[in-house]
Amino acid sequence: MTRSPAVADATRRGPVLAWSFWDWGSAAFNAVIVTFVFSVYLTDSVGDDLSGPVSASSWLGWSVGAASLVIAILAPVMGQRSDASGHRKRSLALLTLSVVVATALMFFVQDSPSFLWLGLALIAVGTVLFELAQVPYFAMLRQVSTPETVGRVSGVGWAFGYLGGIVLLIIVYVGLISGDGGVLGVSTDNGLNIRWVAVVAAAWFLAFSIPVLLAVPELPATALLDGESPAPDAGFRESYRVLFAEIRTMWRDDRHVLQFLIASALFRDGLTGVFTFGAVIAVSVYGFTDDTVIPFGIAANVAAAAGAIVAGRLDDRLGPRRVIVFSLLAMLAAGLILLFLDGMAGFWVFGLVLCLFVGPAQSASRTYLVRLTPPGKEGQHFGLYAMTGRAASFLAPTLFGLFAFVLGDDRWGIIGIMLVLLVGLLALLRVPPLTGDRAAGAARAEPAA
Repeated sequence: MTRSPAVADATRRGPVLAWSFWDWGSAAFNAVIVTFVFSVYLTDSVGDDLSGPVSASSWLGWSVGAASLVIAILAPVMGQRSDASGHRKRSLALLTLSVVVATALMFFVQDSPSFLWLGLALIAVGTVLFELAQVPYFAMLRQVSTPETVGRVSGVGWAFGYLGGIVLLIIVYVGLISGDGGVLGVSTDNGLNIRWVAVVAAAWFLAFSIPVLLAVPELPATALLDGESPAPDAGFRESYRVLFAEIRTMWRDDRHVLQFLIASALFRDGLTGVFTFGAVIAVSVYGFTDDTVIPFGIAANVAAAAGAIVAGRLDDRLGPRRVIVFSLLAMLAAGLILLFLDGMAGFWVFGLVLCLFVGPAQSASRTYLVRLTPPGKEGQHFGLYAMTGRAASFLAPTLFGLFAFVLGDDRWGIIGIMLVLLVGLLALLRVPPLTGDRAAGAARAEPAA
């Protein structure tokens, strides 16, 4: 297959690093804003004295749920339109800048219940924009890699994301959060130190998003149009018409992509559940404290990053399917062992084993879809990837809560997460292995089923 100059020129080491730095910078929103700092500030401080029967945590959950619905509706068409217009990089730039602005505006969310609604709106809008930005970013993976290196490049990107989150968390914790306003001594009145964290996160994301925009060429629209895509200036109605027509064609002629999207949505939700509830289980079941869980969180991210880098090379040699299957099996084994262990030592060992294999499964899932996707359809397919992921995102949290409630202990919530991983694994095993051109790049193509 002939590679366009825009793709061939970008597969050098410089563009690969530039592309990976977007992952590094994006951790500012994922790790600092959504997971560890700003969302906690909203629920524990801003909304702590919220009047009425609904808690701030519930409002946050509903806000993110509404954002998920918007993402599921918009992502496939936004990706399709960036493919057709040849404005993939421009789409990434505009969406990233929008996330940066939303993050910076969080500075104005003061520690008062009346500001909760502004904070929730910014979290929801930022989440939508961030997920939409990931669509053209993931679609660029083929531009910065070859079939022989796509696994390694994807692994490096995931690792950069994990490590960038760790570095920024340490910076803001030491500088602005620890003690009374961190080493910088920023006032904690009215949440000022946390509000400055949002500004730092916005600047971090902005700075590290610039390299990919400078180093990776834009793909021309003529390289993307195939006669079936909507015109670049088509309306959303026409874009949806083409999208549904292509889904029907895939279902009729080649269900491989659709089968993988469904399977990956399931196991990716389980992977998210590992990190979402890992700290909860560590504290409530295995005896960790707020102080001791932070070092574990850092170690967990380092383990996931290391796993992503190592598995990236195995992905190129053995194929992404084997990497995902082995990773899910290892996680299921570690989760089963954790069910019957007590104490911090056991969780340190087998909790880190779980995290070690999260990175490989996430990275290989991205490369699997790249190998399945025809050139010029990356944006559309990664839009569907985002849509199906959001559609399944309720499973792990719901099952974790159900098992913990019914069996009376957070420990048993592990079963809920493992069940989602198991169902995802079984669904993946029904997906035909990559063969022919789609398996190109692996030293040994996976055998046909």
